[in-house]
Amino acid sequence: MKEKKKELGTFLVQVQYCQNATWQGEIVWTEKNQRQRFRSDLELLRLMDSALEQSIQTSER
Repeated sequence: MKEKKKELGTFLVQVQYCQNATWQGEIVWTEKNQRQRFRSDLELLRLMDSALEQSIQTSER
């Protein structure tokens, strides 16, 4: 059985504010040098998940 290689991403997260019990700031996906602002911790996690999904789909082609 062939082992699947795990894809990892590196993110730089800068939390600029903590308002309404959540974080706001900026995330940088270092492998692609893409920046995106986020308005909540949930949005931050979704951005990271989306980036990793995109990376996996690209590597499978």
